[in-house]
Amino acid sequence: MGASGNVGTAVLRRFAADETVTSVVGVARRVPSAVPPPPYDVARWVQCDVSGPYATEQLASAFAGADSVVHLAWAIQPSRNRGYLHDVNVTGSRNVVDACRRAGVRHLVVASSVGAYSPAPDDVPRSEAWATDGVRSSSYSVDKAEVERLLDDVPDLAVARLRTALVFQGSAGQEIARYFLGPWAPKRALRGHLGALPWPAGLRLQAVHASDVAAAYREAVVRRAQGAFNIAGPGVLRGQDVADVVARGRFHEVPPTAVRPLLTAGWHARVVPVGPGWLDMALAAPLLDTARATRELDFRPQWSARDALRDLVGGIAAGAGTASPPLRPRRGR
Repeated sequence: MGASGNVGTAVLRRFAADETVTSVVGVARRVPSAVPPPPYDVARWVQCDVSGPYATEQLASAFAGADSVVHLAWAIQPSRNRGYLHDVNVTGSRNVVDACRRAGVRHLVVASSVGAYSPAPDDVPRSEAWATDGVRSSSYSVDKAEVERLLDDVPDLAVARLRTALVFQGSAGQEIARYFLGPWAPKRALRGHLGALPWPAGLRLQAVHASDVAAAYREAVVRRAQGAFNIAGPGVLRGQDVADVVARGRFHEVPPTAVRPLLTAGWHARVVPVGPGWLDMALAAPLLDTARATRELDFRPQWSARDALRDLVGGIAAGAGTASPPLRPRRGR
């Protein structure tokens, strides 16, 4: 599920180059064209809305004979329609679990997130044992935490959950800009032409390139991994790191108490596509300790967090995309 999105595209690209993967079924609400180009041609496509009234039956049919199911489907927009987001994210995940049981699938790999974690008081990297109660003011975080509770209660199914940092790649640039920046952001100016970057004080981020995430998913599938795994690239992004990429090194810190009201007003005015819960989650999220993924999935990322950011920024500025409907490039590109 979610095979046509940001991570799904990278996973298909990884599977297409893997001789041990003999058959792939891609499930998505919006599927590529009838004769899709690489990497989408590696899959047989099934169109399905995971929250639809007949989703369990449709998914069970698509899952028939599968060794593993990778569940990547997740809705971020429309951010003001809370009921829709919960239906897709939580009810949809429950439908996936039920469909696996009905189809006799014994292994499920689920896209979780650093957003599932409870707030951390410091910058000490946290293992997978850190609590996953989420950040209550973030609907994204609340849904991720609820799915974690759902996965805690499936004893008859081997489940792996990958708790990733921000996932970046250049070919998802236009999609990520559409979801998070909106139509008014100066996207082309991100290539070092911003006067200065305003940066909320205390904000630090981890990121991972989609190709490294795809490698982790491949290992989780072929090793039939179980349990939770933190996935992040090397390095931590702070104001200076991001400004070096988008603003020629110039940035100034802004108190979060000043940023949040502006973000809230912009969201209510439909100028900004995401609400203040995203800022709350970013400020509260722990840093991820990836030792378990290194040990059990041989996770050795090829991209640093800064290089992944640079690749994404180039894609945003260029309006980059793919043949997948969710990753469609900017018009006229």
